[in-house]
Amino acid sequence: MAEPQFAEMALWRYEPPYDFYDGDAEPILDPERFFAVLDDDGELIGHYYFEPTGDVLDYGLGLRPGLVGQGRGLEFFRAGLEFGRDLYTPRTIRLHVAAFNVRAITVYERAGFREVSRHVRSFARFGDVGFITMEET
Repeated sequence: MAEPQFAEMALWRYEPPYDFYDGDAEPILDPERFFAVLDDDGELIGHYYFEPTGDVLDYGLGLRPGLVGQGRGLEFFRAGLEFGRDLYTPRTIRLHVAAFNVRAITVYERAGFREVSRHVRSFARFGDVGFITMEET
């Protein structure tokens, strides 16, 4: 992902409670782990994030706000999943999702992921937020 795409992503605004995922909610710490997803016209439609640790790959993603809630999530998720598998060849793929994000959890379950644990993270802007860790079954 290039700097202009990060700048564009910083402008993304989601409807509450999904504003937790707004593009400027948290600073980008590891830009080299982000991959831009562009449409046929070269417009940014989303991103994938991968953090390999040994034979485990942490997977994250984001879809442009105007594209959420239209039934595109599963296809977008699976495309990133295959890209990550091909690039890193992990034994296990896991993800961490805010526990309130029922629509994302539903997509992940449809793709064959199941909850393996829960934890809480603290954010200056949002306070304590519960997360679910999921792995591919």
